[in-house]
Amino acid sequence: MQRREFLKTVGAGAAILSAAPLCAKDVVRKGKIVEGRKLNIACVGVGGQGGRDVNAVSSENIVALCDVDLNRGAGNLKKFTQAKKYRDFRKMLAEMHNEIDAVTVTTPDHMHYTIAMEAIKYGKHVFVQKPLTHTVWEARRIAEAARKHEVITQMGNQGHAGEGIRLVKEWVDAGVIGPVHEVHIWTNRPPKAGFWAWPQGIERPTDTPPVPKELDWNLWLGVAPERPYHPSYVPFKWRGWWDFGAGALGDMGCHMMDACYWALDLKYPTSVSAESSLVNNETGPAWSIITYEFPARGDKPPVKLVWYDGGKKPEKPKDLEPNRNLAKVGQLLIGEKGTIMDTTDYCNSPRLIPESAMKAFKRPEKTIPRVPRGNHYQEWINAIKGGPKPGSNFDYAGPFSEVVLMGNLALRVGKKVEWDGDNMRCTNIPEANQYVTKTYRKF
Repeated sequence: MQRREFLKTVGAGAAILSAAPLCAKDVVRKGKIVEGRKLNIACVGVGGQGGRDVNAVSSENIVALCDVDLNRGAGNLKKFTQAKKYRDFRKMLAEMHNEIDAVTVTTPDHMHYTIAMEAIKYGKHVFVQKPLTHTVWEARRIAEAARKHEVITQMGNQGHAGEGIRLVKEWVDAGVIGPVHEVHIWTNRPPKAGFWAWPQGIERPTDTPPVPKELDWNLWLGVAPERPYHPSYVPFKWRGWWDFGAGALGDMGCHMMDACYWALDLKYPTSVSAESSLVNNETGPAWSIITYEFPARGDKPPVKLVWYDGGKKPEKPKDLEPNRNLAKVGQLLIGEKGTIMDTTDYCNSPRLIPESAMKAFKRPEKTIPRVPRGNHYQEWINAIKGGPKPGSNFDYAGPFSEVVLMGNLALRVGKKVEWDGDNMRCTNIPEANQYVTKTYRKF
């Protein structure tokens, strides 16, 4: 699409979202700092990861719970007896906005933006699980809205509040490994079996089983295109479907790319290219290797970042001992003077390699404030009560999520994408811009 067509499409999507606004037009409600009492928190999505998020903020007052799946959310719907119960987040916000200070959003990716934006319009502070949004356009817009409404925000990539990511940044800033030109990050997602498994590289099912009585299928679909219910989507396998999730990148990219994105002061890539197993219009591929090229930033050199999923890994680095192999997951920051390796999902334990270099290492002074107990939920709560701004607030998480989601855009195009980050557009393949945004079903 040409730029005019792209903006027209974006505008159409926004119009559908605002077709039945709950907030008064032209009223900018702003977030309020809460002092001298517990927060009143409403939670949207209360089963699975949502259940963990509800309990993580339950030191405050849980005043409302909202879930479209009464079976999935049953445990917390029963546990928090004092909370009002809802199926539709719009009704919850319309009826209770004067009683709510903050909202957590833990739903399939395709509904993050819609729910969080409605809460922000009401001036509610928001915690949104990763990936922050479903599309690049949504990430840009939600960060802008958060600034406009002056709300306290946090994306749920808990490693950003941890010790490991701070060590990496301090070591890079101190020049421990010298200028970094290359980063490799690999994950075993999507796993082939087990609790976390979800299918990719498959086509849409053709049978139409009945919708479970506990599930409101229209509300679960939300802004996604209409399609029949199928257990291939609900409750967890939605992650691999383009209409609902963002694949392995959406699952783990906002965790595993976080350290290098922060430590190396990355912003927008100039290009993204991808190779993968078969890509279709329904699901992500079974595996992919995605290469981001970032430009120089001041005195920092250009960086090539390579992402591997579905069991793919980089070549063994020269600094790793001959008797050691790469773990199932991990990341490598390769500098001119050395290499940092971490073998966890959240960069919990970075080390220099080989191990002899780590043992001889004199650590630089700690310069970055620590989050008590690395608790990113409490970091958000404390900020709403007047504390420091959370580290993964939307001014950081928005541009970062754009970068992560760019990988899926390159996958779907199947060609190298030249990217103009400031204007949020592909400059060499006009048809790629259709994946920057999406259409929104009225529901």
